[in-house]
Amino acid sequence: MTRKKLPIGIQTFEKIREDDYYYVDKTRFILQLIDEGTHYFLSRPRRFGKSLLLDTIGELFAGNETLFQGLYCHDRWDWSKRNPVIRISFGGGVVRSVADLERRILALLRTNRENLGLSCSDETDIPGCFAELIQGAAKAAGERVVVLIDEYDKPILDNITNPALAAEIRHGLRNLYSVIKDSDAHIRFAFLTGVSKFSKVSLFSGLNNLQDITVDKRYSALCGYTAEDVDTVFAPELEGLDREQMREWYNGYNWMGEAVYNPFDLLLLFSTREFKPFWFETGTPTFLIDVLTERGFFAPDFERLHASEALLSTFDVNNIATVALLWQTGYLTLNGSRQQGARIEYALKYPNLEVKSALNDALLKGLVNDGMLAEQAQSRFYDLLSANDFTGLKTHFESLYASIPNDWYRNNPIAQYEGFYASVFYSHIAALGLDIVLEDVTHQGRIDMTVRFNEQIYLFEFKVVELVPEGKALQQLKDKRYADKYRSLNQPIHLIGVEFSKDSRSVVGFEVEQATS
Repeated sequence: MTRKKLPIGIQTFEKIREDDYYYVDKTRFILQLIDEGTHYFLSRPRRFGKSLLLDTIGELFAGNETLFQGLYCHDRWDWSKRNPVIRISFGGGVVRSVADLERRILALLRTNRENLGLSCSDETDIPGCFAELIQGAAKAAGERVVVLIDEYDKPILDNITNPALAAEIRHGLRNLYSVIKDSDAHIRFAFLTGVSKFSKVSLFSGLNNLQDITVDKRYSALCGYTAEDVDTVFAPELEGLDREQMREWYNGYNWMGEAVYNPFDLLLLFSTREFKPFWFETGTPTFLIDVLTERGFFAPDFERLHASEALLSTFDVNNIATVALLWQTGYLTLNGSRQQGARIEYALKYPNLEVKSALNDALLKGLVNDGMLAEQAQSRFYDLLSANDFTGLKTHFESLYASIPNDWYRNNPIAQYEGFYASVFYSHIAALGLDIVLEDVTHQGRIDMTVRFNEQIYLFEFKVVELVPEGKALQQLKDKRYADKYRSLNQPIHLIGVEFSKDSRSVVGFEVEQATS
């Protein structure tokens, strides 16, 4: 098996093919799209290969046959026909005003005119120039045009914390995208990609022939690498890597079809031979953490969310549903669905260990408002749990909550929610990537949290009390005989009752017993 260069950060199909990089053939999907429709929209998380997909489509319609030698589409495509291709990408740079947006669009249109040898009667008229570009390209080539728009939503997302400006920028983009609908007679194929799913009404201004394939089992693997891709295309890179560990860390993204690996993660894993949160570290989710904190979101719920199809698509400047934000940005993925009359409900989960650990690490730092404190606390917790030092664990959690400044409690809305205490506790453990089961089902009820670690079982029950410990948390673990579920494993089982006082903002009870046979 011959090793090739790893296409880390390479979004140009021509460079990948000519310079002998690894390439996962997506042309079967592309041909299917072309055969079945003309106008598409796809949402995928950042760094998932959307730009490379669009570039591949562009090269195919441009008729650059030599680049496709040996690929699925080569003997199934009419290379005698070439379509003019218009490419617009908002991936580079940051738009900070409406004037910035207009300059960017006019520059992109000018570049396309130069590439196609065309002119515009009024270079300051954005929709007019775009319409002339489409019509002129079709007329000059004698073939209808292909329009590819990458990162269609980035100018809005760049300003999402400023809703008024984001709304103005959205209006400017709608002014551009509306031309696609009006120029339908001259368009052979149109494809728009981005991270988020803004509503068609708010952004696409009647572009009702735009087919959304974001959640479509046929195209779940359109971006990303499947297990088969890893076994075949990347076979030379697998020696010395634990396949199960690869799956746990980086696989699991799913859009109701075949699950895929995060491509950015896998390429860096092959390069460094180390398991790290590569994808998460490329973009600090400050806005996401701020939203979760402000809304008092209960962190343990991340593992058991359900949402309707309509709610997952509720994403706009002044209306961003929390679950939609988590899903569209790639921090949650789909985990099944069910039909409820005319309504579809989806189950969601973390895609993999990388996201679960890294998101909870970031969330914990937001919850305690001190990144250094959060990291030190995680390290100390791991050591204490490894040693089964329960006295030390009790002191540890008492100190952790006591170290959060009173000013933070006064100024942060999430501190008013009882779920804050369990959220800090849960994220504290989840950030370490330990094996956690929430609301662990037994014959007698649900265990709040089960942790499996070092061939031992830790069963947690949480209660919020007034000012003094009441012993109810530990007593429930015993009364419900929750340990019975795990006795057959013949591993030590520890019952841990944790009681929080909302009034004193601290852990007031931390009782531990080892389950008896």
